[in-house]
Amino acid sequence: MALKFSDLSQLYMHSFDAVIDVRSPAEFAEDHLPEAINLPVLDNEERAAVGTIYVQQNPFLARKVGAAMVFRNAAAHIENSLSHHAGGWKPLVYCWRGGQRSGSFSWMLQQIGWRAEVIEGGYRSYRRLVNKYLYQDPLPLRIVALDGNTGTAKTELLQLLQTLGIQVLDLEGLANHRGSLLGERPGGQPTQKAFESALAKKLCEMDKNRPVVVEAESSKIGNLLLPPTFWTALCNAPRILVSAPIELRTTYLVKTYDDILSDHERLRDRLSPLRFHRGHSVVDSWLAMIESNDKHALTRALMEQHYDLAYAKSRRCQRAEIIAKIELATLDNNGLATAASRVQEVLVQL
Repeated sequence: MALKFSDLSQLYMHSFDAVIDVRSPAEFAEDHLPEAINLPVLDNEERAAVGTIYVQQNPFLARKVGAAMVFRNAAAHIENSLSHHAGGWKPLVYCWRGGQRSGSFSWMLQQIGWRAEVIEGGYRSYRRLVNKYLYQDPLPLRIVALDGNTGTAKTELLQLLQTLGIQVLDLEGLANHRGSLLGERPGGQPTQKAFESALAKKLCEMDKNRPVVVEAESSKIGNLLLPPTFWTALCNAPRILVSAPIELRTTYLVKTYDDILSDHERLRDRLSPLRFHRGHSVVDSWLAMIESNDKHALTRALMEQHYDLAYAKSRRCQRAEIIAKIELATLDNNGLATAASRVQEVLVQL
């Protein structure tokens, strides 16, 4: 009998030794349960072929052809990927909707003696739980926003806070993006669904009795949207505002963003569309700095003429309480450690 999970926390707290996604690699790549492994019983081409037979010929033939493929692929997984497991192994299996693919695979595992079970409703039931958690239910956590202009090393501060035992949520890490116009990272971003899965998992793991520090972000990180419930909570969260002199921020960003500042073609591509917002003369001056490879001047100009203005406009639209202001004297390890300790002191008082 398939297992039914009533909420995400219950699913994440399962007692199984492994979670196996038997969908095709393309389905798995779009999104999957966190920590699941992909053992497809139909690969991308096989799944498409069975679907074509179902539509163009008849359902019975599609089931017959599909069954042969499923059992052949399942046998290969048992002989290879799963051959090392002992008799007491307990896997949890799912496919798209908890139907034939997961049912057939789990049946084979059970015949061997493994204690396999299937998720009722498969991936679709999991996505319903994610949507409910992120789009319908109120966020059951106390969020504190770490705010500050570009170049105040907020990401590094989050990492230091985590080493101090403070709960933090690194949205930019989950989104694989530095959260700005020039924030792309190698490997690209996950899909929206995969981002939501990772976000929901992290949130479910948090202690509801302790605050969670999150870097203040816009509603979009790169191409990914923050779910409305979370975005609203972040907008309304009390803020710890960090600041640093512009010269310090410039030096820090030149070092941190050297990969982007060295890619002149990419810079021109990203900055040229800002003519509508900042004017032709401003953008032309940026392009001239790119041409002369003046990274320091360009970085400072971008902060003064674009990023700082955008942050100031965003803050004017918010009503969130600023519970502490921390001025960073330096952006080296000592300066950031001092700031992290100050943040810790503020959180203790909440």
